[in-house]
Formats: sequence, structure tokens, C-alpha cells
Amino acid sequence: MSEDAAALKIKIKALIAFRVVFVTLLLCSSFLFVGYEKFSYVHVLSYLIIPLYTVTIIYSLLLGKVKNLVAFAYAQLLLDVIFEIMLIYITGGIDSWFSFTLILTVISSSIVLNRRAGYITATCSSVLYGMLINLQFYRSPPLTSGGITGEKDYLYKLLVHIISFYLTAYLSGYLSSRLEKTTQKLEKKDLDLRDLEFFNREVVESLPSGLFTTDISGNVLIFNRAAERITGIRKGSIIGQRIDSVLPVFKFPFSEGRKEDIIIVEGVQKIIGLGISTLRGIDESTKGFIVIFQDLTQLKRLETEMKQKEKWAAIGELSSNIAHEIRNPLASLKGSIEMLKEDSVSKNYKKRLMEIALNEMERLDRIITDFLTYSRPTPPEFKRFELHGMLDETIELLKNVEENNISINKEYTGRLEVDADPQKMRQVFWNLGINSIEAMPEGGELIISTRNMDRAVEITFKDFGAGIDKKNIEKIFYPFFTTKEHGTGLGLSIAYRIIEEHNGRINVNSSPGVGTTFEIIMPKTDEKT
Repeated sequence: MSEDAAALKIKIKALIAFRVVFVTLLLCSSFLFVGYEKFSYVHVLSYLIIPLYTVTIIYSLLLGKVKNLVAFAYAQLLLDVIFEIMLIYITGGIDSWFSFTLILTVISSSIVLNRRAGYITATCSSVLYGMLINLQFYRSPPLTSGGITGEKDYLYKLLVHIISFYLTAYLSGYLSSRLEKTTQKLEKKDLDLRDLEFFNREVVESLPSGLFTTDISGNVLIFNRAAERITGIRKGSIIGQRIDSVLPVFKFPFSEGRKEDIIIVEGVQKIIGLGISTLRGIDESTKGFIVIFQDLTQLKRLETEMKQKEKWAAIGELSSNIAHEIRNPLASLKGSIEMLKEDSVSKNYKKRLMEIALNEMERLDRIITDFLTYSRPTPPEFKRFELHGMLDETIELLKNVEENNISINKEYTGRLEVDADPQKMRQVFWNLGINSIEAMPEGGELIISTRNMDRAVEITFKDFGAGIDKKNIEKIFYPFFTTKEHGTGLGLSIAYRIIEEHNGRINVNSSPGVGTTFEIIMPKTDEKT
């Protein structure tokens, strides 16, 4: 059975029930008013009510068997009109109090079927009622008409009834159609809402991350399957409960943001990462909280393993670089000493061999010193000092570098005071300055500039030397990485480590053949009063 047929069947059932109630009330009222002069046809009325009960029973029995429900409904409504005309006839015709029953049938037609059925019922009611009134006017049925005797009175009352029938058909049909359309829209909306609710529920339940929501008091509203799996808590035992009473790790009230925490599930420790955000309504008022969390235990284990592998790889590479850096001066030193031991060279050449040996020993000492500086840094000792004064000192030292054909220009901004370790910052400036000078072996210009920003201080070393290849630019801060013949590859690494200790950063921009710019960004400290 289609949805329309099922709906019509329900309406016909309601029509039958309404008829039973109405007939019963009519019967009760007839007995209640027995003897009253207006109801002189009570005994005849009783004969009418019995057939009505009979046909109602027949309707009920046929309802489940009839296939054409529309024709079945029309038949009932037509018989109702006939019974009502008979009721009007036996209760006084034009003077009957029961002419309103025809209006009830018109309304029923519009509700049970449609607006067209309302007009058809109104037409049948008008024709039959008009015939009854016409016959009564010509005294064909033995009825009295009370105070209504004139032709105009009959026509007026007939016209009023006919207008009432059609007006009722129009209004009830209009309201019925509007109600039906509204009902259809509501059903569609309800279906859409149920589909949306189902979709949302399935999406939430299918998320790989744990998710739960709470109201403003911390009581759990939603708790998905992933949350059950991660926490080991069943949804039924936590919905409606305050979250921290069941899971103390989620301390309420919440504060927005991301963090990591540890929970213990069945004796197993789990690391979870969670993000907390506020659940807001359409009016932007706070309705509760949304918490999304993941089990990071396996990820953290893999991360630790990767860090361990990276650490051993870095140690291996560092050891290889140290060995390489030490092997070269040792080879030169060994060769010089062997030749001196043989005592087969001239006095002047012996002197030259001694100078080579001493230089290589100094080189070894410098390598070891730089490596110890990098590998075992001392904590910075912060002091407030004027930045430009230290840069001026560094510039004077750089001007005294041998074979220095470099012009150093300053572009300072006002007076800048910083809180930092003066010795470490001096080493950073020296290393960057030496690096820029060595990048311009044929001479050139080095520009050292400063800039005062809102929350930081920027120091820039800009040279116009050979530049750095793109393939090497990411490696220049690695220990022992160098493209220079005599460099140790630790100068920039040490500078990077020192700036990190000061919560700053170094940026490098370089183009081969154009030059290189190093930018030091140091966080600004509020001036002390």
C-alpha cells in the first residue's frame, strides 16, 4: 500500500469514528430532551440512528477489503448527506436545528479527500436541501414552517445555506490543502533532519580520533567509538556524567588549546594529544566544549626511535668529520717530524718543517677548542649592553684581519640595548664577519645594519661575495660542514647554537655570484626602570 493510500485509510477511519461519536451524542441528546415540544419526532429520530450505526459497522468491515478507497470515501460522504437531509426533514425541515450537519460533512469531505470533494459535497448538499425546502414550501411533506411563510423568506434561508455550504467548502478546502502542504514540508524537513542527524552521527562515530562534547557544566553529551577505544570507557557509563568524575585526566573546567597528557587504561599507560575548543550556538553564546584527542603512544615510540637513530647517525657523521679534520694536520705533522728525524735536510728546510709542525699543532688546537665550544656550551650570562658599541668593536677587529681588502659600512638605527651574553654575542658577530670577509677574497663591501622592530631587534651582515649554492644552503649550520680549504666548519654552527640559546633565530638568503645576507632576530626585552 502506498503512503497516500495509507494516509487516506487513516482519514476514513477517523471519519467513521467521528460519525459514531456524533450519532451517539445525538442519541443521548434525543433521550435527554424527550417530551420537549421542539423534538416531537424523537421516536422517528431513533429509527434513523439505528441505520446509521448499521452502515457504520458495515463501513468498518469493508475498510480492509475495499481497494478503491476514494470511491469508498465518496460513497460514505454521499450517504452522510442523505441521512442528514432525512434528519433535517424529520426535525422540521427549514426550521430544523440540524442543518449544520451538512456543513460538518462538507468540512469532512475537504479533510478526508480534497478541495474538489468539498465542492462536490457542497453541491449535493445544496441540491438535496433545496429540493427539501422547495417541497416544504409547496406543503408536499406534512411539515410546518413556524414563522416562515413568505416566498422571499424561503429563498433567503435557502440562499444563506447554499452560500454557507460553498463558503465552507472553499475555506475548509483551502485550509486542508494548506495543512497538507505544510504537513508534507514538515515531513520532508523531518526526513532531512533525520538524514542529517544520521549523517552527523555516522561521521562522528567513524572518526579515527576520540571525540566527546560536554555542556557548560561538563556533563558528557556525545562520546564516539574511538573515544571508547582509547579510554576503555563505554558510552553508556559516561553519557550524562560529569567528565572528570569518570575520566579525571580531563580536568574541568576546560581551557582552550592543545596539550598532551597521560592516561592509564587497564594498567597500560597511554600518551594522548588533545585539542579543546568552545562549542558555541548561533547567537555565539557558549553552549559547552568539544574535545578531540588521539592516542599518541605508538607515534611517540616511533618518534623516540627516529630521534635515537638520528642521534646515532649524527654522532657517526660528526665522528667521521672530526676524524677527517684531525687526520689532515696529523699527516702534515707526521711528515714534518719524520723528515726532521732523518736529519737529511738543510738547516733552512728544517726551520720550515718546524714552522709547518707548529702551524698544524695550532690548527689541531683550534679544531679541538671549537669542537668543545660547540659540544659543551656554557649557559649564557645575560647582561644589558648597548648593541652598536659591541658591533663597532667587532668592526675594528675585522678591519685588522690580514690581507683585508674589504670596506665595512654601518647602517644603524638609533640606540639599541639588549639583554644577552656579551662574550657569546661577540663571538657570533666575529664568526659572521669572518665568514663574510672570506666569501670576498678579491675584496668587496660588507654592510652591517640594525633595525628596531616591535618585539625584536634585527642585526644583518650582508656581503657581495660568491654566494652559497642552493644545495648547500641548508647544510651551512651543520657541524664541520665547510666549502673552504682551511675552515673547520664550526663557526656558523657555534653562532647558530648561541642564537638559539638566546631564543632568537638566524635566517640566511644567498644567490650565487650576488652575495649572502645573514639576519639575526633577537627578542626584545622591555627596558628596565
